[in-house]
Amino acid sequence: MLDLRTSTVADVLRRSAARVPDREALRFVDGAGQQRVWTYRELDAAVTRAAAALLATGAAKGDRVAAYGRNSDAYLIGFLACARAGLVHVPLNYNLTSGELAYLLEQSGSTVALVDPALADRLAEIRAGTAVERVIPLRDSADSLLAWCSAGPVPELDVTVADDDLVQLLYTSGTTSSPKGAMMTHRALLHEYVSCIVALDFTEDDLPLHVMPLYHSAQLHVFLLPNLMIGSTNRLVEAPDPTDILRRIDSERISSFFAAPTVWVALTNHAEFSTRDLTSLRKAYYGASIMPGPVLQRLREHLPELGFYNCFGQSEIAPLATVLRPEEHDERPDSAGRPVLFVEAKVVDEQGEEVALGEVVYRSPQLCTGYWNKPEETAEAFRGGWFHSGDLVRRDEAGYLFVVDRIKDVINTGGVLVASREVEDALYEHPAVAEVAVVALPDPKWIERIAAVVVARSAVSEAELIEHARGRLAGFKVPKEVHFVDDLPRNSSGKLLKRVLRDQLTGAGRAPSQSS
Repeated sequence: MLDLRTSTVADVLRRSAARVPDREALRFVDGAGQQRVWTYRELDAAVTRAAAALLATGAAKGDRVAAYGRNSDAYLIGFLACARAGLVHVPLNYNLTSGELAYLLEQSGSTVALVDPALADRLAEIRAGTAVERVIPLRDSADSLLAWCSAGPVPELDVTVADDDLVQLLYTSGTTSSPKGAMMTHRALLHEYVSCIVALDFTEDDLPLHVMPLYHSAQLHVFLLPNLMIGSTNRLVEAPDPTDILRRIDSERISSFFAAPTVWVALTNHAEFSTRDLTSLRKAYYGASIMPGPVLQRLREHLPELGFYNCFGQSEIAPLATVLRPEEHDERPDSAGRPVLFVEAKVVDEQGEEVALGEVVYRSPQLCTGYWNKPEETAEAFRGGWFHSGDLVRRDEAGYLFVVDRIKDVINTGGVLVASREVEDALYEHPAVAEVAVVALPDPKWIERIAAVVVARSAVSEAELIEHARGRLAGFKVPKEVHFVDDLPRNSSGKLLKRVLRDQLTGAGRAPSQSS
């Protein structure tokens, strides 16, 4: 029997459709410039049709359904349809190599795959070694999920979904180890949506633009789903193109926008940043990785009326844990803020004692229930009755958190610990530095030596940057070497892959495309 007190992810849309059925919920523009517009009533009906279609293929409650596609209305409908049908959605990064893709499909045990036609060949290459029984196009064909759900009667679903059922496996980015599937329940995500609405000041009058990949928990669960929950009108595009973003903010009068720091960097470096009218923007959100201090300063100087929100967390907590609000940026611009509504946090040492500088650990109904088929990793992460984040932070007397680094990214040079972020911020102050990443390399004398990898916007030498750092940092924090590259390795959610840089530097002895 259905528990009348249960609330699921799909109920988020159902309630908005009942409250504001004829309001525009979503306008999606594909890479060719074609758009589709959905009211809340239309989107809710499409989700039910899609859920019925998935169940009609033979998928049963609890089965894992992989989603392998770029941003689209069909991708969103696929996720909500899984939620309504009691299926477990498994989002896949569309930039994965064949080996990485095969690992996630095998580890999750996905039996159905929702796939963009443009990516179908890549999936076909490795499908034989997985449990995938059925491949369904997301869009662009007559037998796609989008075609099935776009018209026709709205069926009754013969499935009962509870709020403690799994709804998604959110795989960690794997920046330091093999990805792990965080098991997210409906209950966890709904608590997180409420935290987002409160902490990020979402209202139904907002006009948000969504550009980051929906396979990533930040864009889907911090921004798009909470906005659907309150009934706002949403704009969705396939990919974060800086020229397109600036044009849309200007012409469509976008009021709310989230992007990873790498996209904000690209926007501030764009020729049209100073010529486009961006004054409609009232709320600007950043997160997913560390925002360079000088970049944030340039943004705030150019758009002084714009409120900035720093969003910090990780997949395992759905993913928002803390927020630094606009009124808090003046006093603590380098802080990640304080815990959101449903999150309790403390900072501990290796013995679990509270300290001012240590690992941040969490208790929250937003947390995952563990890692899919990884009991040892689950026990390690939840030891002592708290979830251990792996983030090294400092906490001040008012409870604000300051991210020092990932614990594994702290550099031990000569027995002294150095945060890579501090060195990166110093180098970002040089006008020739467009992007920089600082990593530790093995060293027979210093244990680890500090190496900087730089994307330059103008001519600069290794000696110049080392001298620049020497004027801003203690001697032991100054990079021992600087490598120049055309691009830094990132996943498509904007996270810097420092392990890739370390492998490149230690494997070849130097970074690709090194120059001086």
